[in-house]
Amino acid sequence: MFWLLALFAYLLGSLSFAIVLSLLSGTPDPRSSGSGNAGATNMLRLAGRKMAILTLLGDLCKGMLPVLLAHLAGLGLQAQAWIGLCAVIGHMFPVYFRFQGGKGVATAAGMLMALYFPAALLAIGAWLLTIYLTRTSSLAALIATPLTLPLLAWREPEALLPMTALTILIVWRHRSNLRDLFAGRERHF
Repeated sequence: MFWLLALFAYLLGSLSFAIVLSLLSGTPDPRSSGSGNAGATNMLRLAGRKMAILTLLGDLCKGMLPVLLAHLAGLGLQAQAWIGLCAVIGHMFPVYFRFQGGKGVATAAGMLMALYFPAALLAIGAWLLTIYLTRTSSLAALIATPLTLPLLAWREPEALLPMTALTILIVWRHRSNLRDLFAGRERHF
């Protein structure tokens, strides 16, 4: 059951709502416009609030659903976390879109909401506070994601290894943003 759910999670994660919505609405492909990222933040820049919200909701749900199904199947917390990570990997490297996807932040948030809600609240709170103070989405993601690790280590240590892998992946996907942040060139809202 684990491997079936992991495959399902990857294939579901590969459905890029930003790309699909841009195709359906006739807005520019987010991979070749704006920041070049297939995610809600870039959709806000390119297509407006409605498309960004739809992208965010789709990305959240594709992170949540596989974890909830794994829970219903009776799999342990660590297996649920690995399955959720497969959805995030699908978002980052979607098989349907030549492996050109987003950075995985919203899908990871959905995964975390289903896995351990208090950690999701911590991450969302940190993300919102950082956005409010800096107006920089990438910095918000880079602060919010690692902040969950101490809480998980304390309350849900079974999820720590997959969540550490997730954090490393998200930081790696933001490597160009890190360069821009250090050079003072990162985009702000």
